[in-house]
Amino acid sequence: MRAPGPRGGRGPRAEGRGLAGPAGAPAGGGAGPGPEGASAFLPAPGRAEAGGGGREGGGGRGSRGGSEARGGRAKEGAPGSPPPPEGGVWLPLAASAARRGGRRRRSPRPCAPPSPEPGPCLPPCALLLAAAAAAEDEPGARVDPVPHDAPKPPGYTRFVCVSDTHSRTDPIQMPYGDVLIHAGDFTELGLPSEVKKFNEWLGSLPYEYKIVIAGNHELTFDQEFMADLIKQDFYYFPSVSKLKPENYENVQSLLTNCIYLQDSEVTVRGFRVYGSPWQPWFYGWGFNLPRGQALLEKWNLIPEGVDILITHGPPLGFLDWVPKKMQRVGCVELLNTVQRRVQPRLHVFGHIHEGYGVMADGTTTYVNASVCTVNYQPVNAPIVIDLPTPRNS
Repeated sequence: MRAPGPRGGRGPRAEGRGLAGPAGAPAGGGAGPGPEGASAFLPAPGRAEAGGGGREGGGGRGSRGGSEARGGRAKEGAPGSPPPPEGGVWLPLAASAARRGGRRRRSPRPCAPPSPEPGPCLPPCALLLAAAAAAEDEPGARVDPVPHDAPKPPGYTRFVCVSDTHSRTDPIQMPYGDVLIHAGDFTELGLPSEVKKFNEWLGSLPYEYKIVIAGNHELTFDQEFMADLIKQDFYYFPSVSKLKPENYENVQSLLTNCIYLQDSEVTVRGFRVYGSPWQPWFYGWGFNLPRGQALLEKWNLIPEGVDILITHGPPLGFLDWVPKKMQRVGCVELLNTVQRRVQPRLHVFGHIHEGYGVMADGTTTYVNASVCTVNYQPVNAPIVIDLPTPRNS
């Protein structure tokens, strides 16, 4: 994600910044640190995660890509994958390195905004050391995605997951599958020309179903963002701010070769799939909201019983680690919603390019499908997941 200067956009600015993913950080708008100092907290022991050896830290919005972005791109760190989160319980950084046990499936519970008790005040150097220690301790086993050439088991549906392709789809080798999921940031700026090109690429793919959500780079898909942008006396996105309303008001209609979801759901092959583009505020891109109640209200729209959840950004603690900033930048409200209430079988996202990979907590499989690295290099392969097809499909 790139980082334009300040703007009078939606919601207050978070003090901490998320980073952009590795190679060519796509504007991942990684949500900055947690709310009210949540960046000083990591999940408590309890869940066994499968490490998502991320390469991409796309999250944070780095500088804009292409001709548009001029500000320096906030790059996220590289390897390094901290321990997984514990369902809704948070401890100070120094305590987070404790080993965790396996997680049992919990019955759904109402999701309420977390209010972690801050730990003792530590100097910045101590916090960094504690975060580094936590990052080295990864108790869960890594979850390997299905090899592209592996035969699909009878009675299963194969999902091919990608995200953060940023108009760089030509080099991508797409594997066989039944359903394509794209978790947002399929363009650089959401220009109609970019959307048309992406739609043509979708039309060339043989998948039975193609499901797409927007990300923070799809500026024109966020009507409130565009209304604010046009009112500015200065332009951070010249080519976007010069668009006439009639050229972007129905930009979603340009996606004729897929099912576009925006706070909505669809059922394919018996799977209930819900998609949402929102993420914690980061450098004034699209679909940003302040951490806390504003985001929780969006996540409360996700119905129970959903099998597959697609969001642009990650939940806190899962494939959201930005090594260069020594921070997790995922959304804690999303984490609580996923683990305590919705409990989907599969959660697909991107945004934090360094987080590329797969993890699991015993109930949900988490996939950070960022294709581009922090340097915008589309080198991460699509991730393949096989799920047993519901009998009623």
